[in-house]
Amino acid sequence: MMRQTGGAHTGKPEAAEWSLNRESELRFEVDTPVSIKLLEGVAEVFGSEIPPNKTLTFDSGSKVAVFTWHGCKVQLEGEAQLAYVSTETPMITYLNIHAVLEKMREKAETSGDDGPRVLVVGSTDVGKTTLCRLLLNYAIRWNRRPVFVDIDCGQNSILVPGTIGALPIDKPASIEGGEFATSAPLVYQYGWISPDSNKQLYKVLITEIARVVSERAKTIAESRIGGCIINSCGWIDGFGFEALVHAAKAFRTNVILVLDQERLYNQLKMVFDPSRVDQDVQVVLLPKSGGVVARSKAARRQSRDQSVYRYFYGTSRELFFPHSFDVKFSEVQIYKIGSPSVPASCLPIDTKQDDHETKLVSVDPSPDLLHTLCGLSLANSLDEDLVRTNLAGFVCITDIDMDRQVFTALAPAPHPLPRRFLLLSSIRFMDLK
Repeated sequence: MMRQTGGAHTGKPEAAEWSLNRESELRFEVDTPVSIKLLEGVAEVFGSEIPPNKTLTFDSGSKVAVFTWHGCKVQLEGEAQLAYVSTETPMITYLNIHAVLEKMREKAETSGDDGPRVLVVGSTDVGKTTLCRLLLNYAIRWNRRPVFVDIDCGQNSILVPGTIGALPIDKPASIEGGEFATSAPLVYQYGWISPDSNKQLYKVLITEIARVVSERAKTIAESRIGGCIINSCGWIDGFGFEALVHAAKAFRTNVILVLDQERLYNQLKMVFDPSRVDQDVQVVLLPKSGGVVARSKAARRQSRDQSVYRYFYGTSRELFFPHSFDVKFSEVQIYKIGSPSVPASCLPIDTKQDDHETKLVSVDPSPDLLHTLCGLSLANSLDEDLVRTNLAGFVCITDIDMDRQVFTALAPAPHPLPRRFLLLSSIRFMDLK
């Protein structure tokens, strides 16, 4: 069964062959698992090349775009919710952006300067994460080693929601799942899905992760030359805009890519006008892909749940087998970051308000913590700054026995926990496995 460019199909084929002309892409959405195979030509999925004659399977919820520069033929097997071929894509524009970034890397090789430090911004569901993935994949194909930074605390693609993190990239993302290998991520506990929930903490963590990425660039030449690609959250007004500007300055960003937001583009152009700031920033307005689909709140919530599930159990392609064990209350110390502010009228004269948003507050185990996702700090003692210390991983409290003074933890590794300090988050995970 042959589908030509521009056609659309919503039936239930067992297997269908699609012929794509040059610079076009096959887009499809998945409700039940769907497989594809590249039969002829060369094609890619968000910058990752598809190996010929290999069956790739996409799980439910996937939104896929198979793009070809020179033409190809692919076989689609299974029931796609929607499948069609489009010739209206921004891929040439995105490739030109990659070419500019590669010129900056070439210059960094000879000058000793930093490579491109790119901040990708835009409103919710305009394709920011996809653009980051594409630019990172292209950099890898050019033998570069960039760092991926994700400061989107709501839909973080490095580990789990409620965090921000950084990840050195040395191989392309998985075609089927879209994930980069996370063998050594640098992750910090924020604890909420919106930057507005704790503004000061959000900015503190951005500053800290920018410092660590900068230190890495000073010691590892490949990292300095490769630069970093920074994904941001979709809140672009009020504090959201303030946080974007803070991130751009903290990372000493030299390129800001604005997706589909002319107003935001002009705001950032004004902020980073060379006459106002001592920072050379190129602000570029880009179109979004026509294949981008806005998600409902329910869909975004489901995406967060799936992210936590994948952390503990993996995917159909890579199964994990987490451990469940009891932890004595005395074996751990639990903290939350942030405390309620004290009204100025209640403070003694000439006393200033403490920085309550980054203050550690001890929490006693109780049934209220049931199903809470907790970050396990790498700190060895309270003499270290738990707020600015990265995490070893996560546990989920799946049961609490107040009589026995123990709670049951779901964790990637067996008992005992390698550290004792747990940082609470607002993320809840119902382990129904």
